[in-house]
Amino acid sequence: MTEERLRDRIQPGPKDPPAKHSRLIRYGPVVVWAALIFIGSSDLLSGAHTGSFLLGPLRWLFPSASPETLAFLHLLIRKAGHLTEYAILAILAARALRTSSRVLLRARWFWWALLFVFVYALSDEFHQSFVPSRGASFHDSLIDTVGGFIGLVLLWLWHRRKKKDETRDQRVSKATVVA
Repeated sequence: MTEERLRDRIQPGPKDPPAKHSRLIRYGPVVVWAALIFIGSSDLLSGAHTGSFLLGPLRWLFPSASPETLAFLHLLIRKAGHLTEYAILAILAARALRTSSRVLLRARWFWWALLFVFVYALSDEFHQSFVPSRGASFHDSLIDTVGGFIGLVLLWLWHRRKKKDETRDQRVSKATVVA
């Protein structure tokens, strides 16, 4: 790749959005959501604490379920929470990257967002290793990353469909003008 092409991919161009005033709007939601995940990774939302408010409704829904079944359902709900919170983080990161002032970030938004989610998931597990009621698990960081991947795929599909709809609408409007 020539130096000029590389510079064009890294530096903002004339059509790029203004960087300074929109950074907070782009990256602020990512920072806020990451902070909420950090807070949730403390003792506040550990398995011991979520059991107190999740197991009651589960017992009510499934009165004949064994304690093992209830524990399994509790685990599923918690892991679904991991998937969901990291899918949201990935979508917010992708939103920020798709409108970045850097062409390289905009061009590869999917992969940069996924990398961000993976690194944040690892750092979250590292944080949990210092919380007495929690434990660090590489497996959990993979679940978080899969959640981010699912969120990004859904976002990509939504943008793809939106683009197809816009293209179809443009063809219809051109056909209407010609007719």
